[in-house]
Amino acid sequence: QVQLVESGGDLVQPGGSLTLSCAASGFTFGDYAMSWYRQTPGSDREWVASIFNRGWITKYADSVQGRFTISRDNAANSVYLQMNSLKPEDTAVYYCYAQDAVRGWPDYWGQGTQVTVSS
Repeated sequence: QVQLVESGGDLVQPGGSLTLSCAASGFTFGDYAMSWYRQTPGSDREWVASIFNRGWITKYADSVQGRFTISRDNAANSVYLQMNSLKPEDTAVYYCYAQDAVRGWPDYWGQGTQVTVSS
């Protein structure tokens, strides 16, 4: 059974930091590109960052470039999102996403974790 379980969401003040984790199981983690997306009520899910299966290539949305860092530990079947200099507009539910790095399918979503940036 495939599972992506996010954790680490919290309430944090503007300018603060937070690290999200996503624990994967049920598929060959090292064969998958991993990404983080986020979504606010009434909006489409927005891509945040991706890391490819060997961990050598990362990509970021312009809105988080220089503030967020995505990383992965293939031995631990986990992906992380280090978020620094958080802004109120970073408030969202953050989702972990896995996609077969060669075929592009199958793909899997986690259930999400809430991040709230507010004073």
